[in-house]
Amino acid sequence: MPDWVLARRRQIGEHLRAARIHAGLTQLELGQQIGRDHRTIHRWEYAHRVPNLEDLLLLADATGVPLADLVR
Repeated sequence: MPDWVLARRRQIGEHLRAARIHAGLTQLELGQQIGRDHRTIHRWEYAHRVPNLEDLLLLADATGVPLADLVR
């Protein structure tokens, strides 16, 4: 995998984390809202895993951030 892919994954994770914090949610609270484990939220934020499209839609809705802003 090219280096730029991992760099983009990290950026997206940072956007997810910032959106969660801005929404005033902990990883546990966000996970409960979208039906995912808080460890999964952690893995997404630190680029150990990537959320699928359905997860991104749920994250955008739960944080009040447009989907496009999460993946920029």
